[in-house]
Amino acid sequence: MFFSSKGRDPKTIPYFQGSEFTGMKYNRIDKKLFIKNRQDFMDHMETSSLAVFNSNDIYPISADSTFPFQQHRDILFLSGVDQEESILVISPNATNAEHREVLFLRETNEHISIWEGEKLNKEAAFEVSGIKTVYWLQDFERIFNQMMSEVDNIYLNKNEHLRADTTVQTREDRFIEKVRNDYPTHQVKRSAPIMHQLRSIKNELEIELMQKACDITKSGIERILKFIKPDVWEYEIEAELIHEFIRRRSRGFAYTPIIASGHNACVLHYIENNAQCKDGEVILMDVGAEYANYASDLTRCFPVGGRFTKRQKDVYNAVLHVKNEAQKLLKPGITLPDYHIEVGKIMEGELLKLKLIDQTDIKNQDPKWPAYKKYFMHGTSHYIGLDTHDVGPWNEAIKPGMVFTCEPGIYIPDENLGVRLEDDLVVQDSGDPFNLMADIPIEADHIEELMNS
Repeated sequence: MFFSSKGRDPKTIPYFQGSEFTGMKYNRIDKKLFIKNRQDFMDHMETSSLAVFNSNDIYPISADSTFPFQQHRDILFLSGVDQEESILVISPNATNAEHREVLFLRETNEHISIWEGEKLNKEAAFEVSGIKTVYWLQDFERIFNQMMSEVDNIYLNKNEHLRADTTVQTREDRFIEKVRNDYPTHQVKRSAPIMHQLRSIKNELEIELMQKACDITKSGIERILKFIKPDVWEYEIEAELIHEFIRRRSRGFAYTPIIASGHNACVLHYIENNAQCKDGEVILMDVGAEYANYASDLTRCFPVGGRFTKRQKDVYNAVLHVKNEAQKLLKPGITLPDYHIEVGKIMEGELLKLKLIDQTDIKNQDPKWPAYKKYFMHGTSHYIGLDTHDVGPWNEAIKPGMVFTCEPGIYIPDENLGVRLEDDLVVQDSGDPFNLMADIPIEADHIEELMNS
């Protein structure tokens, strides 16, 4: 498996069909992607089973305000449907062939069109998903009961990400409660393990979408390289980035951006972005655009005054060395736990050279929290895809087509300096991974040159 960075003009890429996806900024994705994804899921299902996937709720803020809608990534992965109050049912062995793949959608009408905008009708839903059988939501209970009468098992979907916050009840949670109450004699199966396997390996259409997100991120970085100067505010940099992202058909940031100057860069999840950037400081920027719900995840560090000090450059180059060596380890066969151990050894060597730790620290270290963790306390890589921290198996061997970040960092609060560097990498059948962000400047000398040109 090899992905080339050439020929990425949207007009030449097969996933773009037609002009626009109604109601969405991004161009319509080839429904072949979702047809294949559903077939892959069916191949993992037990006989006499069906599976149900619900869209996310629109979450309230206060009064009549709501957060912008974000589709549940699993129903999106399997159908391409990117609107609220949608349900996908997959029943491979249904006696009625029309019920082997069924979409239930909120019925659109002129009133909804005027107040909320156009929603998918049945014809448009087929063009998006490749699913021929589409019913309105008011028919769900009746038809679903018919479908359940033919099967023994039902696959239900739950957020099983290792870092999931399950405090808020979701539409899927409510549906699970209802199914367990209404159909207590059916056997319940878990969709999550199957979805984690399928979503962890990206096909070429998905890689193209992720490349698009990375290319948009690149445009944002190019915009701010000449914008950064002493006394600029972190939020002004954030504003320049969101401007560039949206004008290139992104919905915006794939995750809450980190624009952290000086000491702020030593706070790993600093998101206030409200400080003034002073001459002599380094800005750590952890930002990425989304495109068609696919995420990019980039980190770069820039000197506010356009030049790194010698110490800053030494730390920067140490982090870059760790990143370059770490990404060579992202090959089929290694597991993520073993990978992180090996990266720790590389980081230990760099911290010794920087005189941040010494052999006594290493000799006396706690094996569960090695000495290098004082300055590099987070992991190096995570899955990325439809979610910034995407789903995938953590204790199995890495496979071709998996996409990971690579983001080592060194944080020195006493020096008001934090450096992290991050790219998004596609694991290949052989050789080094393919870097989706290879065209975004990362060498310290190159960054200085661009900032001062």
